[in-house]
Amino acid sequence: MLTGKMKSSGQGMTEYIIIVALIAIAAIAVYTFFGKTVRSQVAGMSKELAGQSASSDISAAQGAAGSASQEAAKDKGLDAYQNK
Repeated sequence: MLTGKMKSSGQGMTEYIIIVALIAIAAIAVYTFFGKTVRSQVAGMSKELAGQSASSDISAAQGAAGSASQEAAKDKGLDAYQNK
């Protein structure tokens, strides 16, 4: 009986690890596409809160968002896995 409980506990831990790994992979993918946009927007908000002009950071965020949008529109399959 004790062996069955330990198997169940190990199975739950394995499932948990798989879910955490999938979430981490998704977070890395999102950061790859939108990381520069988010950093530029946060920098712009910080400057505005400090009373400085953030027009250059806003422009950088808009450029990064446009670049991410173009990258997302590309049709990619597993045969062309490299990020080109």
